[in-house]
Amino acid sequence: MQSLARILGTTKVLWPFYVGIIVCSLLTAVATLISPFLVRDATDAIVSAISDSGPNGPAQSVLEKATTTVLWLTAGLLIADLSQTIIHNIGGYLGDIMTARMREILSTRYFAKLLGLPQRYFDNQVTGTIIARLERSITNITQFLQTFSNNFFPMLLTIAAVLAITGWHYWPLAVLLVLVFPTYMWLTALTSKKWQKIEGEKNKEIDAAGGRFAEVIGQVKVTRSFTAEMREIFNFGRHFDTTVSLSRKQSSWWHQMDSIRGAILNLIFAGIYVMIFLRTLHGEFTIGTMIMLIQLVNMARQPATMMSFIVDAAQRAIAGSKDYFHVMELDPEPSATKALLDAAETNGEIRTGAQGFDQPGTKLSVDGVTDALAFNNVTFEYEKDNAVLTDVTFSAAPGEKIALVGESGGGKSTIVNLLLGFYQPTKGDITVCDTSAATMSISDLRATTGVVFQDAALFSGTIRENIAYGRPAASDEEIIDATRRANAHDFVMKFKDGYDTMIGERGLKLSGGQKQRIAIARAILKDAPVLILDEATSALDTKAEREVQHGLEHLMEGRTTLIIAHRLSTISDVDTIVTLKDGHVHEIGSPAELAQSGGIYAELLRLTASASAADRKRLREFGLKDGMTDDEEDADVDVDNDTADASR
Repeated sequence: MQSLARILGTTKVLWPFYVGIIVCSLLTAVATLISPFLVRDATDAIVSAISDSGPNGPAQSVLEKATTTVLWLTAGLLIADLSQTIIHNIGGYLGDIMTARMREILSTRYFAKLLGLPQRYFDNQVTGTIIARLERSITNITQFLQTFSNNFFPMLLTIAAVLAITGWHYWPLAVLLVLVFPTYMWLTALTSKKWQKIEGEKNKEIDAAGGRFAEVIGQVKVTRSFTAEMREIFNFGRHFDTTVSLSRKQSSWWHQMDSIRGAILNLIFAGIYVMIFLRTLHGEFTIGTMIMLIQLVNMARQPATMMSFIVDAAQRAIAGSKDYFHVMELDPEPSATKALLDAAETNGEIRTGAQGFDQPGTKLSVDGVTDALAFNNVTFEYEKDNAVLTDVTFSAAPGEKIALVGESGGGKSTIVNLLLGFYQPTKGDITVCDTSAATMSISDLRATTGVVFQDAALFSGTIRENIAYGRPAASDEEIIDATRRANAHDFVMKFKDGYDTMIGERGLKLSGGQKQRIAIARAILKDAPVLILDEATSALDTKAEREVQHGLEHLMEGRTTLIIAHRLSTISDVDTIVTLKDGHVHEIGSPAELAQSGGIYAELLRLTASASAADRKRLREFGLKDGMTDDEEDADVDVDNDTADASR
């Protein structure tokens, strides 16, 4: 129960609900306990009247007195039952709101914690698994606490009172009742360790299935295009088939032990009933007292028999809390903002503009600086002793356009990740606007750098919301101006709802070129002085690329731009090219200089001019295309292959 106590500790802001639930539980227990006493008195009054009756039944005066007593006691029963019903439901309401607020607090903290974790954490996780873990953890925790507060806690208070009352009447009864609970908990403890181990194995299978489910649904076109539906369904079902096998083992173990627990409880309660019956038979209890004690014992029996369900729910909650706290105990990335760290400790009440939110940081100015961006002897390792970049040094002056060229896996995207602060250099230093990135807040760093990725990465919602994602307070005029400059306004206005058009998850209602132009408009509106184009047109066909390129030209105006390109023609007019080979800087120079150097760029120019399939294949190893359209390139490769086949 330490884990559950920890949950309550992290949500101590809910203390008014805790107090309200305790008070309602106490009052519910009192109202519940009144009924057996009233039934006892009514029974004794009836038995007494019958005992005093003659051959013709009770005397009229005795009958009238007993009737009056019974009616008053019945009225008392009604009041007690109504009170119990009303107070129990008030407590239930408080319990429901408490668990809803607890879900809000735990979910918000978990989300904030995830957003503050290093990028390395997400590199090793499947998105669907993270979601499944969150849902299972918080659902199990809150469901248990809701059940406990609404039902079981009032019963526990009732049990305490029952023990006191039965002990007052006949202490051996209380002793037998007391034996019920430690005996049950001891037997449950024997069951719990093995149960939780199997539950952990089931959770792994469910998380894996959930992760794959999210991946497949997110890329359903790929699955369908490769007719892989049945294979995915089979693999998905295999995880759940494993959980069924584990459930058989788990359930068999649980119910075997529960049968033993139930049998022991039955023996104890049989002993209690024998005691009550024999003492009544020998005149030590009245009939009314016997009925009262049986009712009280049954009140204690109900929680005892429910304990199996409660313990099962508690174990699920404990297992879920372990997953929750495992994530909450991870170290955040060093650059995580104070607002984000505070959000992981907040009470769930996050509001726009509060605690530093919607304050994207301060853009640094390039005015008067020597280098808008610079890498100084930067070395980086994703894994220890396996460097992806080694002693990388280059710089870009304000307004300069610089291109990164190299084979796939040569470190180009890693440079982008470092510049955006997703990772920290293992050695060396990165500066932006002559300021070390290590000394900048992550908000200031990312406010100073804009980026357009190969994948436009739009969100569900409207076109307007996506363009204004980096500046939610932007005016309509600013949004429209950015969209015009991105060469996107015309197609936006062709939609019935214009800028209020819902684009679906990841912008699925838009074409690739349209999505990329929306992403460019988003970057234009952000207006960062340093721009990163990470293969921004590589996923587009030639026509869409030309349309997007117009938007990129507007975007690059007056900005220092770092370009990772997939076509040499798009970087022919840059100021500087940096070629990378095996994580090292190979050459630095203008396109004209490197064209004559005999290095990587010169080789790429030769490969681009070549018509052979081998050279085209080599070109693609650099992630580059030549100047042909996609259809022309495919046709040309087919011709080369046919020629090669004929020569053989």
